[in-house]
Amino acid sequence: MLELKNITKVVGADTHIHPTDLVLERGSLNVLLGPTLSGKTSLMRLMAGLDKPTTGTIAFDGKDVTGMRVQDRSVAMVYQQFINYPAMTVYENIASPMRISGKDAATIDREVRKAAELMKLTPYLERTPLNLSGGQQQRTALARAIVKNASLVLLDEPLANLDYKLREELREELPKLFAASGSIFVYATTEPGEALLLGGNTATMHQGRISQFGSTISVYRKPSDIVTAKTFADPPLNTIDLVKSGNVFERDGITVLPVPAHLSAIADGAYTVAFHPHHLSLARPHETAAVLKARIIISEIAGSESFIHVDWTGSRWVMLEHGIHDIEPDTAIELFVDTRHLMVFGPDGRAIGGATDSQTVRGA
Repeated sequence: MLELKNITKVVGADTHIHPTDLVLERGSLNVLLGPTLSGKTSLMRLMAGLDKPTTGTIAFDGKDVTGMRVQDRSVAMVYQQFINYPAMTVYENIASPMRISGKDAATIDREVRKAAELMKLTPYLERTPLNLSGGQQQRTALARAIVKNASLVLLDEPLANLDYKLREELREELPKLFAASGSIFVYATTEPGEALLLGGNTATMHQGRISQFGSTISVYRKPSDIVTAKTFADPPLNTIDLVKSGNVFERDGITVLPVPAHLSAIADGAYTVAFHPHHLSLARPHETAAVLKARIIISEIAGSESFIHVDWTGSRWVMLEHGIHDIEPDTAIELFVDTRHLMVFGPDGRAIGGATDSQTVRGA
């Protein structure tokens, strides 16, 4: 078990990590999700022992390792910008941590070939990294982390340089691999979709703070605050400021949306109402969906999906529709809001209308 106790990281006048408590269990997959500069890499470096926290302690299986050198910890870390030994073959790069730990030749050969097969590197074992593509070099670094069999494996956006097909395969295989080994697996990403595909647990990060931590699907479905909801939304979360009055949400005294059953118990007052782009649609998804009139700003076609940007009385929203929808700008349309999935946040940004299934973390 890895336990961070009230850790902070301050560099000069800048606070990189605000006071944070976090517990990660052995055999668990844990995603750090947040935009660039949200603190993901800073937190991973503290976990690894590459940096020392300004305050607080880090414990592994109950032992204080705060001041312990990274060389003395059972840690493997892979960055988006891969690092390999340029003078060694792919085989020797992968084998290097096992040679250092004194494994026998038969074990080394078996584990190297097993990792190489998973990473599609078998044809390249006798090449040096400089004779590989960027994706192949990244896979070599990943394979080396796999065979190290470390207690803590930290992957900082490790699949960003890989092609789509291999990225999807590894997203499925890596969690199984590390869970079976009993390692603590920490995976940093800027992509909400990647966090959902990986599953496990997710900590949402924003400006050096963890806003929420819990099972990935729970954090996605029941964000504790609007910062978490926005962090876990791609395309961006749609929001609108409304006033609840009885069984409707109003703006300037005009009814905008009905209050759905799951929000019926909240008090009348001013709120921020939010919904994901796929809960906005051109066709009625359910009999309870609310209809609104809007105008098209632009349609973006992305393969089998379309991102349709609309203006609703000055509010700009994004709608995610399956299929190709090439709609001329300034076209007047009717769109439907699936009110079953509305989220509501109070003036302080906290979620309203029910407790979350996940844990909030100190520092939020």
